[in-house]
Amino acid sequence: MRESAFLVTCEHGGKRIPTRYRDCLAGQEASLRSHRGYDPGALAMARDLARGLGAPLMTSTISRLLVDLNRSPGHPRLHAEAIWRLPAAIRQRIVEDHYLPFRAGAEAAIAGALAKGKRVIHLSSHSFTPILDGIVRGADVGLLYDPRRAGETALCQEWLGRIKARAAELRVRRNYPYRGRSDGFTAHLRRRFAAEDYIGVELEINQAIALAGGQAWRRLRALLVSCLRETLDSAGCA
Repeated sequence: MRESAFLVTCEHGGKRIPTRYRDCLAGQEASLRSHRGYDPGALAMARDLARGLGAPLMTSTISRLLVDLNRSPGHPRLHAEAIWRLPAAIRQRIVEDHYLPFRAGAEAAIAGALAKGKRVIHLSSHSFTPILDGIVRGADVGLLYDPRRAGETALCQEWLGRIKARAAELRVRRNYPYRGRSDGFTAHLRRRFAAEDYIGVELEINQAIALAGGQAWRRLRALLVSCLRETLDSAGCA
């Protein structure tokens, strides 16, 4: 059995705006504090995943309003509208200072593990707003992956099954509230690395649970990590 290496990332871990760009987003404090500015709970979940897997952790606390690390270059939501209005040279500096180093660092970590003959399992930690455009999202947890990749499909099926076996009340769905093949960092990495070398899964948590906090939030994080460990152990990956 090929040995696995793990990587955990969190692209939307905070709502920080560097001082030099704060005037550009003046008046958008409410958006910064909302799901438009960051993913509440995603950083705590990422830290627990990394700790549970003994994996390197790559995070960003720069607000997605400045630059969204989970979007491809040129994507209309790579920046907030106010940033798109800035001169191209300033936008390029933002990309060079914050976007490219994060992505290059993750790609280098994956390439380094592959050079040692390992397969990489990458968990990208996110959260989603419970209501978007007036539509209620019907899930507590989402597992996003590419159904064309057998390794990703098998991991998510087994992980979901173990979660449901221990917490039947949890609403766990695959490729919801987004499709795993949609534009994102894992989709980009799939184009860079072959299916036998790279497994990429986005974990999505309902922000209502994270924002409520308390014991229920701690239990959910522990459950997800424990069930993932069991899944990996059963497949001989851990």
